[in-house]
Amino acid sequence: MANPLNLTSNSFFFIFTLTILYVAYTFPKLQPNQTNLVFYVHDHFTGEDTTAATVAGKTGPTSSILRFGTVAIVDDPVTDGPTIDSTLIGRAQGVYINSQLDGKALYMVFSIIFTAGEYTGSSLEIQGSDIFTMKKREFGIVSGTGYFRFVKGYGIMETEFMDLVNLRATLKLNVTVKHY
Repeated sequence: MANPLNLTSNSFFFIFTLTILYVAYTFPKLQPNQTNLVFYVHDHFTGEDTTAATVAGKTGPTSSILRFGTVAIVDDPVTDGPTIDSTLIGRAQGVYINSQLDGKALYMVFSIIFTAGEYTGSSLEIQGSDIFTMKKREFGIVSGTGYFRFVKGYGIMETEFMDLVNLRATLKLNVTVKHY
């Protein structure tokens, strides 16, 4: 049995501790990259260029997305500018659920899948509340793939255009993410 006053044991422990502390504080730490992106999502529930559809609700799949409990799926174009004629850089694919009793907010879960440009083949996973009656609202970036692997971040969604009668909107997403 080792004697606690044994000089050899204590010396080893002291040198070992100093070595661990030296390594922990002198080796460079991996710092995350920060990427800021601005892109536009074109959400169309009506018209010849429909990109979203309700699939369930109180009155079935014909329910309006503006009613509590309605579920919609989306496959919206994502562009680098506010007009639909801007350069297409990807698709926003996912689900909206109207989750506010008065019908004025959506719970959204969707992927931004980049199909052109610098981030082709990468994606961002978006989740959060969309109180669409507010001009600006914040959401979370919870995951990503490719260039955005191990991502975490947030975004500010701003309504660029909204036609509630025809259920058409253009949304500006200003996203800040940190990734390795």
